[in-house]
Amino acid sequence: MLDKQEIYDQFKNLEGQLHAMLAQFADLQGEMTQALEQNAELEIENQHLRELVRELQRTLPEDPETPQGLSKSRQILEKLYEEGFHVCREFYGTRRKQDEECAFCLEVIYRDQ
Repeated sequence: MLDKQEIYDQFKNLEGQLHAMLAQFADLQGEMTQALEQNAELEIENQHLRELVRELQRTLPEDPETPQGLSKSRQILEKLYEEGFHVCREFYGTRRKQDEECAFCLEVIYRDQ
């Protein structure tokens, strides 16, 4: 049979474990909420980009190559870039902060020109 001190120590130990688990649960819940919010923002941004691409496809000329040598698909990428979005593999679809230049995006749009 356990003495009273051992029983008390086991309860204190269990209480500490429960508090630690509750803290982990709260942290995980916060991270999940943040991930869901970010996912919702990205879905909205993605829808906006799809609409923008559709609009650009309707407004660009039908010629496969323009006088400056860009295909229609590269024209679309160029327009997206000018609208303030990354078109490079590394950051595709994210906003360019303060419209900073991105060498990766420019490479995608203008390579082989």
